[in-house]
Amino acid sequence: MKYIIFDFDGTLANSAEVYVNAWNAYAKKYNYLPLTLEELQEIQHLDNYSRAKKYHFPMYKLSIILPKIHQYFNEHIREVPLFDGVKEMLESLHAGGYEIAIISSNKKDNIVEILKRENIDSVSEVISARRLFGKDAAIRKFMKRHQLAPQDLLYVGDELRDIQACNKVGVPFMWVSWGLDSFELIEKEKPAYVAHSPKEIADQLRNVAIVDK
Repeated sequence: MKYIIFDFDGTLANSAEVYVNAWNAYAKKYNYLPLTLEELQEIQHLDNYSRAKKYHFPMYKLSIILPKIHQYFNEHIREVPLFDGVKEMLESLHAGGYEIAIISSNKKDNIVEILKRENIDSVSEVISARRLFGKDAAIRKFMKRHQLAPQDLLYVGDELRDIQACNKVGVPFMWVSWGLDSFELIEKEKPAYVAHSPKEIADQLRNVAIVDK
């Protein structure tokens, strides 16, 4: 295993509060229900379509609302912290010989700004995959560009759509428990690894590196 690819929001960055605020900023205008941080935790077991239905979100207006939510996020990027232990975990993996990249549906400029703010230089590449329902094309393109086989990398993320994208291209997946989707959603897709803290990510992959050697 050579590359560790991370999702960003919900995996490295604790952007839940900003996204809840962004969601609520347009709830009244587009006639869907507002959301609280507590409710966000409560709907972890629901897929995206069930969440939309529960909060009366007009999916037919997704192409109108989503850019506005992204714009809100861009304007509040400085409010987004990394999860505790993320910087140390990334540094540990990099020191252990792994190449680290980020493939996220977030905007590349947002991610780069946060990495610079946190003085993180262990990430070699940031890729924005802005498609809402899949990252498989971006992962496949990444493998082709770097001449990698699926077993040469691992994707670390928190969402059902992340592991589904990985399964489409045969890339192993590590699910992190502090993100958006519950293990109830993820389990049926059979993640290769499960981590309950950033330190656990580094510890598990350190053992993998030892085995590979």
